[in-house]
Amino acid sequence: MSDLTAEQAGVGRVQDAYMAMTRRKRTYGAVMLIVFVALMVSGFRVADGRNAGGFWNGIGNIFQFPREVLTEAVAKVANLPGLMWKFLPSLIETVNIAAASTLLGALGAILLSLLATRGLAKWPRLIGLFRRLMDVLRAVPEIVIALVLIFILGGGPVPAMIAIAIHTAGALGKLFSEVNENASLKPVEGLQSVGATWGQRMWLGVIPQVAPNYLSYALLRFEINIRASAILGFVGSGGIGYDLKNAFSWGQGRYDEVAAIFLLLFGTIVFFDQISSHYRNKLIGEG
Repeated sequence: MSDLTAEQAGVGRVQDAYMAMTRRKRTYGAVMLIVFVALMVSGFRVADGRNAGGFWNGIGNIFQFPREVLTEAVAKVANLPGLMWKFLPSLIETVNIAAASTLLGALGAILLSLLATRGLAKWPRLIGLFRRLMDVLRAVPEIVIALVLIFILGGGPVPAMIAIAIHTAGALGKLFSEVNENASLKPVEGLQSVGATWGQRMWLGVIPQVAPNYLSYALLRFEINIRASAILGFVGSGGIGYDLKNAFSWGQGRYDEVAAIFLLLFGTIVFFDQISSHYRNKLIGEG
């Protein structure tokens, strides 16, 4: 009887401890929610105060610009195929920027990720350094790097390609290093026992294991880089973004060009999204 009473008392203590922990979690959650809402409200008030004209004064016109673009595009719908053909070379330039930057960034990411992975790094003491380097590369936005490079190299697609490649190397390097952590070390140890160099061990012992995931992540990054290269055109980096900026600058009377460029961008992004999703699924399945 005394054992039963002691067991019930123990269960009661566990229940009390659980309820106390639940109340603490709810209290912490409520405090965090209040702090989050306060930060959101204060941040919005600061941003609204610094905004030219004020947010609330302009929110009523939020649909005015899309309406103007659609109205003019519908009125000049016959011009859209010709305009899309006109801007096709700029679109091809944008895709080329994205492809070249993805390739260069992926190559840099492979090297950085191998140097930053425990058990694979050539210089284990420098693993932390290479990881921080990847953090820095992906922390700086592409547009900031592009603006600096445009100041140094002048406008054009080259600064955009370098800027996106630098950011891609940092972003993919992080993903690739996580993939490397799951690679088996047995092939690497076997190659090391027969005198293979570090490069040979990586190329023959690691890359075959992780290549499907590498390609999957690279295809995903290629989609992102298409959008990034179009955005960088607004700062003078060439491509279809530059044409879109010029069409915006002219204002009414050229909104049919804006509509044509939007249609090209939308179709291109959807096309590459479907293609890359298909091959990513195949690669992951085969991996």
